[in-house]
Amino acid sequence: MKLSIIIPVYNEENSLEELVGKVVETSCLDLDKEIIISNDGSTDRTFDIIQKLKTKYPEIITYHSPTNLGKGAAVRLGITLSTGEIITIQDADLELDPNDYSRLLTPLLNNETKIVYGSRFLNSKIKLKKTSRLANRFLTFLTNILFGSHLTDMETAYKMFYRETLNGIKLRCVRFDFEPEITAKFLKKGFHIIEMPISYHPRTVQAGKKISWIDGYEAVYALVRCRFFDRG
Repeated sequence: MKLSIIIPVYNEENSLEELVGKVVETSCLDLDKEIIISNDGSTDRTFDIIQKLKTKYPEIITYHSPTNLGKGAAVRLGITLSTGEIITIQDADLELDPNDYSRLLTPLLNNETKIVYGSRFLNSKIKLKKTSRLANRFLTFLTNILFGSHLTDMETAYKMFYRETLNGIKLRCVRFDFEPEITAKFLKKGFHIIEMPISYHPRTVQAGKKISWIDGYEAVYALVRCRFFDRG
């Protein structure tokens, strides 16, 4: 069995090489590993770093978009290139630790569920800015109200799932609203999502964090649209 690790990248010259090294080294419970870097039109040295990584790890699959479309578009492209039975998404900013893969994989391989989310809020040691914590709690609360779920961290980047769960699902979002869209569509199809605690090292806007307040509005819209107007 194979785990496809999709790394969407946009201007991550400072962290990408270190992150890929960690992904290569981390344990995946004896699963084969497929690493896919989806470069979303980066304008810094990211392209050169990917070429260097490709030389060091020739098995890595890479794609370079000529323009910046958004995280959702990069992830969706990565999914089309992937061949693993299980798929996970790995941001390149070092906020999340690939060493958590084995923890996320365990419920999947034990046939407890088809989808696992890594929750930052199940780890009491995590420190998050008050505004970010409130925004995440609101979006997760809205998700639970609309879809009858019991999630603690809908916006987590660590989403790990069997490929088959995407059957019949049409993903349309191209920005950060990909997170609520895929969650909403999983829940509408009746999948049970298990959450596992993960480590988290938040970075600041000054350090390169890209999500902003407008992404919160887009997330609300995506949730409402998927609940009431979207059939796919």
